[in-house]
Amino acid sequence: MAVTLPAAVALHARPAAMFVKTAMRFRCRVTVGVNGRVADAKSILAVLALGATGGTRLVLGAEGEDAPAALDALAACVSGLVE
Repeated sequence: MAVTLPAAVALHARPAAMFVKTAMRFRCRVTVGVNGRVADAKSILAVLALGATGGTRLVLGAEGEDAPAALDALAACVSGLVE
């Protein structure tokens, strides 16, 4: 599933923490990709290392029992991010 970061929001400390906190609510394995690089969505350091800036397309992936719910929640989280 692909989502785009809001134009005014970079995936730095506070937005990344909200994203990771959302991912941690689920049991499945969750990943986030930017420009061909993929990171564990439950790792704040891995998400920060992606260096995603406003308007960046994020590719979300999930594997496991609650994967569809995780993808929906993360997509909603990204859409609702603010600085």
